[in-house]
Amino acid sequence: MPNAASNWLLQIDEPISASRVPSAAEYHRVYAGEKRRIPRGILAIALLLVGFAGFAQLSLLGARHIDTEILGRAGFTPLQQAAGALSLALLIPYCMLLQRLLYGIPFSSLHSVAGIFRYGIFARSLLAFGPALLLVIAAGFLAAPADQVPWTAADLVAYFVIGMLLTPLAAAGEEYGFRGFMFRIVGGWARGARSGALISIIVPTVLFSLMHGSLDPYILTSYLVLFGSLAIATWRTGGLETAIALHIVYNVTALVLGTTLHVDLGGALNSREEISGSIANLVPSVVLILITATIWWITRKSGPARTPAHVRPSPRSNSPKEPATPAENATD
Repeated sequence: MPNAASNWLLQIDEPISASRVPSAAEYHRVYAGEKRRIPRGILAIALLLVGFAGFAQLSLLGARHIDTEILGRAGFTPLQQAAGALSLALLIPYCMLLQRLLYGIPFSSLHSVAGIFRYGIFARSLLAFGPALLLVIAAGFLAAPADQVPWTAADLVAYFVIGMLLTPLAAAGEEYGFRGFMFRIVGGWARGARSGALISIIVPTVLFSLMHGSLDPYILTSYLVLFGSLAIATWRTGGLETAIALHIVYNVTALVLGTTLHVDLGGALNSREEISGSIANLVPSVVLILITATIWWITRKSGPARTPAHVRPSPRSNSPKEPATPAENATD
């Protein structure tokens, strides 16, 4: 009988060895070294932002050309929604490539400290935290009803398919870019693990929140809590799986409910600077804070997950492996 570990569906989320990844390092400290390499980090962040904006503009230009020249459509369309989602999904391979070129770290290291995407952690996070987040976002649509516009049945079906298939990839792309690549860049600038964690949480959270284009105190605060929670979850769990699960629930619920209620999605995206928020925008923030506190409580004894000291040589190896040696918490 073949070993179940060789089956992609049944394989166990076990760490794999990766060259040039420091042993017992927290997720945000993988790029850290004797030199802080701040100029290289600034270049890396600049390239990330160029890719973030460039992929979006090129994708939307292509989608609008097809809409106007071929389909004869105007305004915001499902094709443009799909193009925007795909442009964000491109950040996944793009950030892995930048990590490899600029820091010499293997592509798979960007998933987690285990060197793989830990589907078990992703699934458990989705089941444990997803329902509460979904319910509170849904309640927000009742508390703050939006203007409705007519949608055709074809557009509604298209948005549903996009929401189920592409929106999760878009959410993952943002995580790989800002809670993955940028998180590690900034975390490597500090001298110690704790100070590195602090600045790697604050800097990407503030920057990414401001990039969403709203200075309304309620809306901006909701962004800061959302992205700060995802950053803390990444730090404590040692990878992007939990943050991706939460971000997927947040974005998919908002898109599917928005189209179900015939919300003007294009108008909402184009008028972010003018929208006034309310206390209702902060209701999901309360749940996110509780989720973050739960993750912190669960990891209170083990501390943030680290790259294992002893791992199996490859995903398909059947040889016994030594147990990982627990590392002591680093201090400044």
